[in-house]
Amino acid sequence: MPSDHSKTAEPQLLRRLGLLHAVLYGLGVTIGAGIYVLVGVAAGRSGMHAPLAFALAAIVMGLSAASFAELGTRMPVSASEAAYVDRAFHRPWLSLATGLLVIMTAVISASTISSGSAGYLQTFLPVDRGWIIAGVVIAMGLVSCLATIHSVTFAGLMTLVEVAGLVLIVGAGVWNGTGLLTRLPEIWPGGDFVGWLGVASTTMIAVFAFIGFEHLVNVAEEMKAPRRTLPAALFLTLGLTAVIYGLVVWVSITAVPPSELAASSAPLALVFERLTGWPPSSLSVIAIVATLNGVIVHMIMIARVIYGLAQQGNLPPVLGRVSGMTGTPLVATGIGVTLILFFSTALPLEGLAELTSQGTLVLFAIVNLALIRIKWREASPPSDVFVCPRWVPYAGLAASLLLLVFDSLPLS
Repeated sequence: MPSDHSKTAEPQLLRRLGLLHAVLYGLGVTIGAGIYVLVGVAAGRSGMHAPLAFALAAIVMGLSAASFAELGTRMPVSASEAAYVDRAFHRPWLSLATGLLVIMTAVISASTISSGSAGYLQTFLPVDRGWIIAGVVIAMGLVSCLATIHSVTFAGLMTLVEVAGLVLIVGAGVWNGTGLLTRLPEIWPGGDFVGWLGVASTTMIAVFAFIGFEHLVNVAEEMKAPRRTLPAALFLTLGLTAVIYGLVVWVSITAVPPSELAASSAPLALVFERLTGWPPSSLSVIAIVATLNGVIVHMIMIARVIYGLAQQGNLPPVLGRVSGMTGTPLVATGIGVTLILFFSTALPLEGLAELTSQGTLVLFAIVNLALIRIKWREASPPSDVFVCPRWVPYAGLAASLLLLVFDSLPLS
């Protein structure tokens, strides 16, 4: 049973996050190192049509974003996915399993990012990889213990640096006159059936570059006016990410031939070098910021899910306690940091990391199914929530299942 907040004087999470903080958090957890590699994959699969694939991927993700927006305004709480499942199916075991799946996918993702950050940091710090990983996790863990407004502000500043790196590439492309406007008609495949097949294939891959926006629902309990802020933050995050990705991909394929990009192990670094003349290692600083930012935003989310599950009665109450000094769930944060430290230093992540995207798609399917069930049982929705059309969660469910099947298939 969820705890009765009215019977306790214990500190609770504070609603201090506005729209700007929410969008920066969303961008920080969505835009990651994946785009640095995905540019080459997209160029190889669909050539000059690649930006179209990213636009279609954003639309596909928008279906589930709308479902998250409606459920998030109905229940603006931490451990949101678990709360949605509980409201829809009234099965405590299923609610707990959903929450644990959210935690584990985020822990593995954060551990992978932490491990990846060591490679960039070793170019500046000649220290053993294991010590670097431990230092990163502990340092970012301390930041995530701060008051949410402070930790999210810190992450937001890092997000601006991360986005600025991508904007620098776009700006360099515009400055160098790479035919960004004159070649725009090449994006549309027209009657080229093979071209459309390439776009479809790239779209399936590109959707994974947008995964992360859904984590916004788990900080809804700390948003000011979440019924207005959350939907706006979700759609702004998706829209801005799509614009940034589309521009970066377009600049890349007009600056460097798609076949050359596809053959490069560091395609965006190649584009950067080609456009600016600066060494590819110049991007390492931005990559470090991106990875550290990814660790922080995942830690914040993991702690909120653990906290929310405890508040819902699915985990021990001690995990649902909030510090009177920082206004954050320090015990839950400590558990999350410990899990990330263990996975990033003690376990091989290669096989596990591949499961994170599949686990996320399972969560998307569950959330859409929960909204279908909730909408089916009620005569009319509440008047003060964001409401998406009834067909949206069905489309989101179908898209999630199709993507899950696709992601399970071996790719040549």
